[in-house]
Amino acid sequence: MAAISPNQVVTITYDLSVTDENQEKVLVESAEADAPMVFIYGQSGLPEEFERQLDGKNAGDTFQFSLTPEQAYGEYDEQALVEIPKDVFMIDGKLDEEMLQEGNFLPMADNEGNHMQAKVISIGDTAVQMDFNHPLAGMVMHFDGKVADVRPATPEELAHGHVHGEGGHQH
Repeated sequence: MAAISPNQVVTITYDLSVTDENQEKVLVESAEADAPMVFIYGQSGLPEEFERQLDGKNAGDTFQFSLTPEQAYGEYDEQALVEIPKDVFMIDGKLDEEMLQEGNFLPMADNEGNHMQAKVISIGDTAVQMDFNHPLAGMVMHFDGKVADVRPATPEELAHGHVHGEGGHQH
């Protein structure tokens, strides 16, 4: 039986809670058995400490750990709140009002072509305020879960950097 280590495909189920302003744990996400999280250990893009906490575990093992903002997505950065001219969101001279709604996450790219997600905070007459912080920035995250499966990644999965087949990417 394979243990979680680099280049293993890991399937987990979990509940993710964050600590709110009242120091209460609030459930924000669940990955259930019918839709687990599946990733290649070491190539997931997940915080390093998240992967480190799973290192060496086997299918059937449970886990429970917390990550501080420093171990995860960093502190909330007020500098990541950006005003963007409204005309940037025009398509063929029209504003896509269904897309441009407060609370929506939109795919964006910076001047170097790096892709990121940003949340629409507010829409003014001439500009849109966008938040480029990760949605979990500044939050203590609490994971409670179980390792469902561990298997070696195929050469194709390693070359592509993502899981293929069930729970993964379909080509």
